[in-house]
Amino acid sequence: MSRQVVRSSKFRHVFGQPAKADQCYEDVRVSQTTWDSGFCAVNPKFVALICEASGGGAFLVLPLGKTGRVDKNVPTVCGHTAPVLDIAWCPHNDNVIASGSEDCTVMVWEIPDGGLTLPLREPVVTLEGHTKRVGIVVWHPTAQNVLLSAGCDNVILVWDVGTGAAVLTLGSDVHPDTIYSVDWSRDGALICTSCRDKRVRIIEPRKGTVVAEKDRPHEGTRPVRAVFVSDGKILTTGFSRMSERQVALWDTKHLEEPLSLQELDTSSGVLLPFFDPDTNIVYLCGKGDSSIRYFEITSEAPFLHYLSMFSSKESQRGMGYMPKRGLEVNKCEIARFYKLHERRCEPIAMTVPRKSDLFQEDLYPPTAGPDAALTAEEWLGGRDAGPLLISLKDGYVPPKSRELRVNRGLDTGRRKTAPEASGTPSSDTVARLEEEMRKLQATVQELQQRLDRLEETVQAK
Repeated sequence: MSRQVVRSSKFRHVFGQPAKADQCYEDVRVSQTTWDSGFCAVNPKFVALICEASGGGAFLVLPLGKTGRVDKNVPTVCGHTAPVLDIAWCPHNDNVIASGSEDCTVMVWEIPDGGLTLPLREPVVTLEGHTKRVGIVVWHPTAQNVLLSAGCDNVILVWDVGTGAAVLTLGSDVHPDTIYSVDWSRDGALICTSCRDKRVRIIEPRKGTVVAEKDRPHEGTRPVRAVFVSDGKILTTGFSRMSERQVALWDTKHLEEPLSLQELDTSSGVLLPFFDPDTNIVYLCGKGDSSIRYFEITSEAPFLHYLSMFSSKESQRGMGYMPKRGLEVNKCEIARFYKLHERRCEPIAMTVPRKSDLFQEDLYPPTAGPDAALTAEEWLGGRDAGPLLISLKDGYVPPKSRELRVNRGLDTGRRKTAPEASGTPSSDTVARLEEEMRKLQATVQELQQRLDRLEETVQAK
């Protein structure tokens, strides 16, 4: 009688633990827009989520510790004139967030420490170049102030936020139809895209060349998602011809056949993949699902190993994923998701059960830190570099000089779009304000004269 050997893995028993009610964000009105993005972005300081807004587009930014019921009059970021479709925090500055909208613009915002006290309507810089709605915004993982956006005009633009200019353009000759997803490689040298024409492409954005492509990675007609994983592989999620959801792993050098292809279920929601390069675990979250599946990727066949599934009663409207430096390492937390319900945001901690409360070095190898490895000019000049790694052994402490160093690049864009936003007002601004003051004084004098005449009339009667 043969015995089945169970594969040894330290992540076999990872389990999801939803936060208690007082640690959730209650009474938030999550956007009803039908778009396949996560609608939520998280970093060690803030949680941001796209919310319902009348007469434009808005998203909510809350300090991470401000849990409980959210006041209905809480200030939002509300500079867009149409619904917001995607948001992304800058990996090199925890106070900077980018948003893409149906109004065809990308805006970059700076959130003050402690959160907003007034509605934020003026972005640091507005990036205009798309002719249709912008549904994807992704920051470069290692180069400072480099932002990628993809619109429904089938164009990908790479921006230097410091100058507010589009420095690279991948036109509709590369993607002839709607772009479903874009993901940077770990060193930012390549991007991986999925498109409505049923092709997944690996692209060198600085040259504008397609390095490799795969036609129909999944046979179904529903949207495909693709992300880079470890060792030059990509992972895709899609649908079979019979509308069964699938996950597949591919070697970018040999895209003829997948390394692994697994069928999951017959739900209709698009699976959003989140990959953790430190543990080689990929998490699959479906919009409309009530579960999170997770798989471990290894270098030997069968390459993709199902670990487990976190299930809950309520379906998810969106999902945010916390960077590794925002986790509680003393509790062996290896991932944390922020699940959007219809009117609530619920943190879910993924934990490895360990008896010791000491730092577990095997669970927390050096991870990507908040410092950029390259400037925008160096990356555009052809240099590539992996992320600068930090140890989480003593916890994550953000450097004090961060905002000065990062914001110098952003100030250039601010000066281009709003000269009076910082520093001494220009002479034109002073003259305009003086003219407005004179008009106000004349109006006050006229109102006073009318009031005097009215009093005289009343006294005469």
